Amino acid sequence: MNNIASFESNLRLYSAGAERSEEEFIRIVGERVRMARARKGLSRKALSESSEVSQRYLAQLEGGEGNISIALLKRIALALDHRIEWLVGEDDPWSSDVVRIASLFRVATQEQKRRVLGILDPENASLQRVRRIALIGLRGAGKSTLGRLASASLSVPFTELNAEIEASSGMPVNELMALYGQEGYRRLERQSLERVAASQDAMVLAVAGGIVSEPDTFNYLVRNFHTIWLKASPQEHMNRVRKQGDTRPMAGNPAAMDELKTILTSRESLYARSEAQVDTSGKSIEESLALLLETIEREGFLRR
Repeated sequence: MNNIASFESNLRLYSAGAERSEEEFIRIVGERVRMARARKGLSRKALSESSEVSQRYLAQLEGGEGNISIALLKRIALALDHRIEWLVGEDDPWSSDVVRIASLFRVATQEQKRRVLGILDPENASLQRVRRIALIGLRGAGKSTLGRLASASLSVPFTELNAEIEASSGMPVNELMALYGQEGYRRLERQSLERVAASQDAMVLAVAGGIVSEPDTFNYLVRNFHTIWLKASPQEHMNRVRKQGDTRPMAGNPAAMDELKTILTSRESLYARSEAQVDTSGKSIEESLALLLETIEREGFLRR
Protein backbone atom coordinates (compact mmCIF):
# COMPACT_ATOMS: atom_id res chain seq x y z
CA MET A 1 0.00 0.00 0.00
CA ASN A 2 1.51 3.39 -0.96
CA ASN A 3 1.79 6.37 1.42
CA ILE A 4 -1.33 8.13 0.15
CA ALA A 5 -3.54 5.02 0.28
CA SER A 6 -2.27 4.18 3.75
CA PHE A 7 -2.92 7.71 5.00
CA GLU A 8 -6.43 7.77 3.50
CA SER A 9 -7.21 4.43 5.17
CA ASN A 10 -6.04 5.69 8.56
CA LEU A 11 -8.00 8.90 8.16
CA ARG A 12 -11.24 7.00 7.37
CA LEU A 13 -10.81 4.86 10.49
CA TYR A 14 -10.08 7.94 12.57
CA SER A 15 -13.16 9.73 11.22
CA ALA A 16 -15.41 6.75 11.97
CA GLY A 17 -14.11 6.65 15.52
CA ALA A 18 -14.66 10.40 15.88
CA GLU A 19 -18.33 10.03 14.88
CA ARG A 20 -18.90 7.30 17.43
CA SER A 21 -17.14 9.25 20.17
CA GLU A 22 -19.25 12.35 19.41
CA GLU A 23 -22.44 10.40 20.08
CA GLU A 24 -20.93 9.02 23.28
CA PHE A 25 -19.78 12.50 24.28
CA ILE A 26 -23.29 13.96 23.89
CA ARG A 27 -24.73 11.06 25.90
CA ILE A 28 -22.26 11.56 28.76
CA VAL A 29 -22.84 15.34 28.87
CA GLY A 30 -26.58 14.79 29.01
CA GLU A 31 -26.23 12.24 31.79
CA ARG A 32 -24.07 14.59 33.83
CA VAL A 33 -26.55 17.43 33.46
CA ARG A 34 -29.37 15.13 34.56
CA MET A 35 -27.39 13.86 37.56
CA ALA A 36 -26.34 17.37 38.59
CA ARG A 37 -29.94 18.56 38.37
CA ALA A 38 -31.12 15.60 40.44
CA ARG A 39 -28.48 16.19 43.10
CA LYS A 40 -29.49 19.83 43.31
CA GLY A 41 -33.11 18.79 43.68
CA LEU A 42 -34.11 20.92 40.69
CA SER A 43 -36.98 20.15 38.37
CA ARG A 44 -36.35 20.49 34.66
CA LYS A 45 -38.68 23.49 34.67
CA ALA A 46 -36.71 25.19 37.46
CA LEU A 47 -33.41 24.62 35.66
CA SER A 48 -34.99 25.91 32.45
CA GLU A 49 -36.04 29.12 34.17
CA SER A 50 -32.71 29.76 35.91
CA SER A 51 -30.60 28.95 32.85
CA GLU A 52 -32.98 30.50 30.29
CA VAL A 53 -32.67 27.31 28.25
CA SER A 54 -35.95 25.79 27.05
CA GLN A 55 -37.27 22.61 28.63
CA ARG A 56 -37.30 21.05 25.15
CA TYR A 57 -33.55 21.63 24.81
CA LEU A 58 -32.94 20.26 28.29
CA ALA A 59 -35.01 17.14 27.59
CA GLN A 60 -33.09 16.49 24.37
CA LEU A 61 -29.75 17.07 26.11
CA GLU A 62 -30.52 14.81 29.07
CA GLY A 63 -31.80 12.16 26.69
CA GLY A 64 -28.52 12.12 24.81
CA GLU A 65 -30.10 13.51 21.67
CA GLY A 66 -29.24 17.17 21.95
CA ASN A 67 -26.48 18.95 20.07
CA ILE A 68 -26.56 21.95 22.34
CA SER A 69 -24.40 25.00 21.70
CA ILE A 70 -21.54 25.79 24.05
CA ALA A 71 -23.20 29.09 25.01
CA LEU A 72 -26.37 27.34 26.17
CA LEU A 73 -24.35 24.69 27.97
CA LYS A 74 -22.49 27.44 29.83
CA ARG A 75 -25.81 28.86 31.03
CA ILE A 76 -26.82 25.44 32.32
CA ALA A 77 -23.48 25.00 34.11
CA LEU A 78 -23.86 28.38 35.81
CA ALA A 79 -27.41 27.58 36.86
CA LEU A 80 -26.15 24.30 38.38
CA ASP A 81 -23.24 26.12 40.06
CA HIS A 82 -20.84 23.92 38.08
CA ARG A 83 -17.73 24.49 36.06
CA ILE A 84 -18.54 23.83 32.42
CA GLU A 85 -15.59 21.44 32.17
CA TRP A 86 -17.26 19.22 34.77
CA LEU A 87 -19.99 18.56 32.23
CA VAL A 88 -17.76 17.97 29.20
CA GLY A 89 -14.50 16.62 30.65
CA GLU A 90 -13.42 12.99 30.50
CA ASP A 91 -13.57 12.59 34.29
CA ASP A 92 -16.74 12.40 36.36
CA PRO A 93 -16.53 15.38 38.78
CA TRP A 94 -18.26 13.43 41.57
CA SER A 95 -16.01 10.41 41.59
CA SER A 96 -12.72 11.45 40.00
CA ASP A 97 -9.61 12.26 42.01
CA VAL A 98 -8.30 14.03 38.91
CA VAL A 99 -10.95 16.76 39.19
CA ARG A 100 -10.31 17.16 42.93
CA ILE A 101 -6.55 17.39 42.41
CA ALA A 102 -7.04 19.93 39.62
CA SER A 103 -9.16 22.12 41.91
CA LEU A 104 -6.53 22.01 44.66
CA PHE A 105 -3.70 22.58 42.17
CA ARG A 106 -5.45 25.69 40.86
CA VAL A 107 -5.16 27.48 44.23
CA ALA A 108 -1.74 26.08 45.26
CA THR A 109 1.38 28.20 45.56
CA GLN A 110 4.05 28.02 42.87
CA GLU A 111 6.32 26.01 45.20
CA GLN A 112 3.52 23.55 45.96
CA LYS A 113 2.82 23.18 42.24
CA ARG A 114 6.51 22.54 41.55
CA ARG A 115 6.68 19.82 44.22
CA VAL A 116 3.47 18.17 43.00
CA LEU A 117 4.75 18.10 39.42
CA GLY A 118 8.00 16.59 40.64
CA ILE A 119 6.05 13.77 42.34
CA LEU A 120 3.63 13.16 39.47
CA ASP A 121 6.27 13.39 36.75
CA PRO A 122 9.52 12.17 38.31
CA GLU A 123 11.31 11.41 35.06
CA ASN A 124 14.05 13.84 34.18
CA ALA A 125 12.66 15.64 31.14
CA SER A 126 16.11 16.82 30.11
CA LEU A 127 17.14 13.18 29.62
CA GLN A 128 14.21 12.67 27.26
CA ARG A 129 15.23 15.73 25.26
CA VAL A 130 18.85 14.53 25.10
CA ARG A 131 20.48 16.65 22.36
CA ARG A 132 17.40 17.42 20.27
CA ILE A 133 16.68 21.09 19.57
CA ALA A 134 13.46 22.44 18.03
CA LEU A 135 13.08 25.95 16.63
CA ILE A 136 9.57 27.38 16.98
CA GLY A 137 7.94 30.65 15.92
CA LEU A 138 5.91 32.22 13.13
CA ARG A 139 6.74 31.96 9.43
CA GLY A 140 9.58 34.31 8.58
CA ALA A 141 11.31 33.93 11.96
CA GLY A 142 14.27 32.24 10.28
CA LYS A 143 13.72 28.69 11.52
CA SER A 144 14.76 26.99 8.29
CA THR A 145 17.66 29.30 7.42
CA LEU A 146 19.12 29.47 10.92
CA GLY A 147 18.35 25.81 11.58
CA ARG A 148 20.42 24.67 8.59
CA LEU A 149 23.32 26.99 9.45
CA ALA A 150 23.28 26.04 13.14
CA SER A 151 23.19 22.32 12.39
CA ALA A 152 26.19 22.65 10.08
CA SER A 153 28.11 24.60 12.70
CA LEU A 154 27.21 22.10 15.43
CA SER A 155 27.73 19.02 13.23
CA VAL A 156 24.27 17.60 13.92
CA PRO A 157 21.50 16.73 11.41
CA PHE A 158 18.88 19.30 10.41
CA THR A 159 15.27 18.39 9.61
CA GLU A 160 12.18 20.37 8.65
CA LEU A 161 9.11 18.68 10.07
CA ASN A 162 7.04 19.62 7.03
CA ALA A 163 9.53 17.73 4.84
CA GLU A 164 8.93 14.65 6.99
CA ILE A 165 5.18 15.14 6.65
CA GLU A 166 5.46 15.37 2.88
CA ALA A 167 7.58 12.21 2.75
CA SER A 168 5.01 10.38 4.86
CA SER A 169 1.95 11.52 2.90
CA GLY A 170 3.57 11.45 -0.53
CA MET A 171 2.34 14.93 -1.38
CA PRO A 172 3.21 18.60 -0.75
CA VAL A 173 1.79 20.14 2.43
CA ASN A 174 -0.51 22.52 0.51
CA GLU A 175 -2.07 19.57 -1.34
CA LEU A 176 -2.38 17.63 1.90
CA MET A 177 -4.22 20.54 3.50
CA ALA A 178 -6.50 20.95 0.48
CA LEU A 179 -7.45 17.26 0.46
CA TYR A 180 -7.64 16.44 4.17
CA GLY A 181 -7.80 19.80 5.95
CA GLN A 182 -6.23 20.76 9.24
CA GLU A 183 -7.30 17.50 10.90
CA GLY A 184 -5.39 15.35 8.44
CA TYR A 185 -2.34 17.60 8.54
CA ARG A 186 -2.21 17.73 12.35
CA ARG A 187 -2.54 13.96 12.59
CA LEU A 188 0.46 13.45 10.29
CA GLU A 189 2.36 16.21 12.07
CA ARG A 190 2.18 14.32 15.37
CA GLN A 191 3.13 11.00 13.76
CA SER A 192 6.09 12.59 11.96
CA LEU A 193 7.26 14.33 15.14
CA GLU A 194 7.25 11.06 17.07
CA ARG A 195 9.12 9.32 14.27
CA VAL A 196 11.81 12.04 14.17
CA ALA A 197 12.25 11.96 17.95
CA ALA A 198 12.60 8.16 17.90
CA SER A 199 15.23 8.23 15.16
CA GLN A 200 17.56 11.03 16.35
CA ASP A 201 19.17 11.79 19.71
CA ALA A 202 20.98 14.88 18.40
CA MET A 203 19.49 17.23 15.82
CA VAL A 204 18.05 20.65 14.99
CA LEU A 205 14.38 20.58 13.97
CA ALA A 206 12.34 23.38 12.40
CA VAL A 207 8.58 23.09 12.99
CA ALA A 208 5.59 24.95 11.55
CA GLY A 209 4.41 27.96 13.52
CA GLY A 210 0.98 26.46 14.13
CA ILE A 211 2.24 23.39 15.98
CA VAL A 212 1.44 25.19 19.24
CA SER A 213 -2.27 25.12 18.39
CA GLU A 214 -2.45 21.35 18.99
CA PRO A 215 -1.93 20.91 22.77
CA ASP A 216 -0.97 17.21 22.79
CA THR A 217 1.52 17.63 19.95
CA PHE A 218 3.05 20.77 21.43
CA ASN A 219 3.35 19.14 24.86
CA TYR A 220 5.11 16.21 23.22
CA LEU A 221 7.48 18.63 21.47
CA VAL A 222 8.49 20.56 24.61
CA ARG A 223 8.98 17.32 26.52
CA ASN A 224 11.15 15.63 23.91
CA PHE A 225 13.04 18.61 22.45
CA HIS A 226 14.88 21.63 23.81
CA THR A 227 12.74 24.42 22.35
CA ILE A 228 13.96 27.84 21.21
CA TRP A 229 11.53 30.56 20.16
CA LEU A 230 12.87 32.62 17.25
CA LYS A 231 11.18 36.00 17.62
CA ALA A 232 10.79 38.95 15.25
CA SER A 233 8.48 41.93 14.83
CA PRO A 234 5.27 41.40 12.81
CA GLN A 235 6.59 43.64 10.02
CA GLU A 236 9.81 41.65 9.78
CA HIS A 237 7.88 38.38 9.70
CA MET A 238 5.84 39.70 6.77
CA ASN A 239 8.82 41.18 4.93
CA ARG A 240 10.85 37.99 5.18
CA VAL A 241 8.01 35.83 3.92
CA ARG A 242 7.56 38.12 0.91
CA LYS A 243 11.29 38.15 0.18
CA GLN A 244 11.14 34.37 0.02
CA GLY A 245 8.71 34.77 -2.87
CA ASP A 246 5.59 33.89 -0.89
CA THR A 247 3.00 36.59 -1.68
CA ARG A 248 0.07 34.69 -0.12
CA PRO A 249 -0.05 36.68 3.12
CA MET A 250 -0.73 39.95 1.27
CA ALA A 251 -2.48 38.72 -1.88
CA GLY A 252 -5.92 40.31 -2.01
CA ASN A 253 -5.93 40.75 1.75
CA PRO A 254 -5.39 44.32 2.97
CA ALA A 255 -5.94 43.15 6.57
CA ALA A 256 -3.09 40.62 6.40
CA MET A 257 -0.85 42.55 8.78
CA ASP A 258 -3.61 42.87 11.38
CA GLU A 259 -4.29 39.15 11.07
CA LEU A 260 -0.61 38.34 11.50
CA LYS A 261 -0.47 40.50 14.64
CA THR A 262 -3.54 38.74 16.01
CA ILE A 263 -1.99 35.31 15.38
CA LEU A 264 1.26 36.37 17.02
CA THR A 265 -0.56 37.78 20.05
CA SER A 266 -2.68 34.65 20.45
CA ARG A 267 0.38 32.39 20.32
CA GLU A 268 2.82 34.44 22.38
CA SER A 269 2.05 32.71 25.67
CA LEU A 270 2.54 29.32 23.99
CA TYR A 271 5.79 30.24 22.27
CA ALA A 272 6.94 31.61 25.63
CA ARG A 273 6.87 28.07 27.03
CA SER A 274 10.12 27.47 25.16
CA GLU A 275 13.27 27.02 27.21
CA ALA A 276 15.02 29.88 25.45
CA GLN A 277 14.26 32.79 23.13
CA VAL A 278 16.29 34.48 20.41
CA ASP A 279 15.11 37.84 19.08
CA THR A 280 16.17 38.25 15.44
CA SER A 281 14.53 41.67 14.97
CA GLY A 282 16.79 44.09 13.12
CA LYS A 283 19.61 41.57 12.92
CA SER A 284 21.42 40.05 9.97
CA ILE A 285 21.52 36.30 9.41
CA GLU A 286 25.08 36.22 10.73
CA GLU A 287 24.14 38.12 13.89
CA SER A 288 21.08 35.96 14.47
CA LEU A 289 23.08 32.77 13.97
CA ALA A 290 25.71 33.93 16.47
CA LEU A 291 22.94 34.61 19.03
CA LEU A 292 21.37 31.21 18.39
CA LEU A 293 24.66 29.33 18.80
CA GLU A 294 25.47 31.34 21.92
CA THR A 295 22.06 30.43 23.39
CA ILE A 296 22.50 26.73 22.63
CA GLU A 297 25.93 26.76 24.27
CA ARG A 298 24.80 28.76 27.31
CA GLU A 299 21.79 26.53 27.93
CA GLY A 300 23.84 23.37 27.40
CA PHE A 301 21.33 21.89 24.96
CA LEU A 302 23.95 19.72 23.25
CA ARG A 303 25.67 18.51 26.41
CA ARG A 304 24.88 15.01 27.59
